[in-house]
Amino acid sequence: MFTLAVPLFAAAAGDPQAGKAVFDSRCASCHSVGPSAHGAFGPQLNGIIGRKAGATTDYAYSPAMKNSKIVWTETTLRQFIASPSDVVPGTKMRFWGMSDKEKVDNLLAYLRTFK
Repeated sequence: MFTLAVPLFAAAAGDPQAGKAVFDSRCASCHSVGPSAHGAFGPQLNGIIGRKAGATTDYAYSPAMKNSKIVWTETTLRQFIASPSDVVPGTKMRFWGMSDKEKVDNLLAYLRTFK
């Protein structure tokens, strides 16, 4: 059983460098990360994993996001990235979604590097 768990964990871990490329091409026009990250067209994403949805103070979230009671885990982020308006009807995020599991794994690996 241990041998099965290791490959599943490794596959889900993702590649932060590849995730940076996904972020730069799909997310960076609205979101920022890093030491100078701040809300702009979208909220900054530092420390997103474990954060309550709608919780940063430098972005004007939709009422739907503020009231969603979501805490961003890798599971909830995967669901939201796949289809934002299905997870939070009324969200301001205008994104068609991303279903490529490898790209999402890589993106989450990249976001995990920003605490």
